Amino acid sequence: MTRMRAPYLKQIWLDDGRIPDRSIYPFCLPIFSRSEFSLEFDSPITIVVGENGIGKSTILEGIAALAGYDEAGGGKGYRPVDHSRALEAMGGDLGKALRASWLPKVTQGWFFRAESFFSVSRYLDQAAMDAGAAAPDFLSHSHGEGFLRFFEERCRNQGLYIFDEPESALSPSRQVEFLKLLRRMDDSGFCQVIMATHSPILMACPGARLLGLSKYGLEPIKLEQTQHFRLLREFCLDPELFIQMMLDG
Repeated sequence: MTRMRAPYLKQIWLDDGRIPDRSIYPFCLPIFSRSEFSLEFDSPITIVVGENGIGKSTILEGIAALAGYDEAGGGKGYRPVDHSRALEAMGGDLGKALRASWLPKVTQGWFFRAESFFSVSRYLDQAAMDAGAAAPDFLSHSHGEGFLRFFEERCRNQGLYIFDEPESALSPSRQVEFLKLLRRMDDSGFCQVIMATHSPILMACPGARLLGLSKYGLEPIKLEQTQHFRLLREFCLDPELFIQMMLDG
């Protein structure tokens, strides 16, 4: 354990010499093909926002692979999901083409993907039982409660934590509970968080660096400038008119 404070991963960048073919996924995505891709981390919590399909999850998967996590989710040394024959394209190949600057290199932590939560949870149960220990049993709860229990138990120690849309099973009130966890992680000084989200509540995390991802690159953005916040604000001001306009548009 290092006494240095987060962030530990300082920068990532795409190494052209490691790109096998720019015409194949994920290197064909506009975010990687238009310019030299790099991303700096100057805050313990970095939040990436953007529309679906722009590359948020791919970037997180690439960072996870770079840190030694399985691109399907989990921690270092875990391989909870056999995706060797998976048809879907993932970001593991991106990790092979990335270079990174660490100070120091801290690769303990967790990569959370909502899509693989059930597989990861079952893997942890089986691993615990095989070792003669009590299973964590995150699945004997509602979806949202299981998520929160998982976060509370797996995100306490020093490390790099990557969250891909953690709000997917969380009600607004549960998202506030997750915000409290993020604050505790930030206050500890020993947790680095990189998160992609569509939730304006999570985007409002105090002290976080908010980045907007588009096909033109990554740029700092304010909560009020995000499309997510604007749509939610317009809906709250006049729900009936908003829905009518959206459906008739």
